[in-house]
Amino acid sequence: MDQNSIADFVKGFCPEIKKYEAYYYGYPEIADELCELVLTGEKRATTSLLKLYELEQEPLPCAGDYSVILDSAQRPRCITRITKVTQVRFCDISEEYARREGEGDKSLAYWKKAHREAFSRECREECGIEFTEDMICVCEEFEVVYRGESENKQ
Repeated sequence: MDQNSIADFVKGFCPEIKKYEAYYYGYPEIADELCELVLTGEKRATTSLLKLYELEQEPLPCAGDYSVILDSAQRPRCITRITKVTQVRFCDISEEYARREGEGDKSLAYWKKAHREAFSRECREECGIEFTEDMICVCEEFEVVYRGESENKQ
């Protein structure tokens, strides 16, 4: 990832932004698809576990924080701003929450099972902890505030 190109991207669209995170969603092979969802407004939240923030000693996201979304080639595509951060126990995740996460076309049971398996594997591999339904998810609702022109755009 070229930090200069990301910094230039931010400066070009909104020079007053001093602090931001640069990342893509999920695995690189689906980054472009998810980036497109973000740009068209269909993706409104991301989920992570409170326990992972604690273990990695990272601050929780806050409303007003900015992020630069990268595509699969790690080129900056847009800047988002968190509008709301909520916390919910995994066992209490609702159909609406699942739909916002981009899995609304699947049943809630499917969504929970798939994410439980992913979280459990990641927690074991990365942090050595087991996933439980009592774990707390951190939901970031955001808006796209600046967007770059896609090289594929006609």
